[in-house]
Parts: sequence; structure tokens; C-alpha cells
Amino acid sequence: MDTDLALVIGLVIAVFSVPAALSALSDGRAPRVAAFAMIAGGALVVWALTQSPGGYRIADIPDVFVRVVASFLR
Repeated sequence: MDTDLALVIGLVIAVFSVPAALSALSDGRAPRVAAFAMIAGGALVVWALTQSPGGYRIADIPDVFVRVVASFLR
């Protein structure tokens, strides 16, 4: 898997798991699936950060998103 793709997928999973966790907590349920999603997303982000030759900066993230989306649209 490409590190750019792993970074994007990990960030999307992590961001979408936050509302799921808040919803589960507000309903009085344990956020098991949301916690698993946060761990999986975080693991993908950490893997992408450690495997990328030059690393990523915060300013690089929008460019990475555009590159990944553009690769699927071509």
C-alpha cells in the first residue's frame, strides 16, 4: 500500500470515528467499534509517517489528499 493512501485512509477513519465515539458515549454505550476504528486509523497514520521516505508535514496533508483523489479519478 502506498504511504499517501495509507495516510489518507487512516485520517478519514480516525476523523469519522470521533462522532461515533461521542454518539456511543452520549447513549450510554461503550464505544467499542469507534475505539477500534481510532486504533486502526491511528495505526495507518503512524505506519505512513514512519514508512514515508521524506516524512509528512502538516502543510503536506492537503496535497496528499488531492494526489490520492486524483489518482482514483484518472
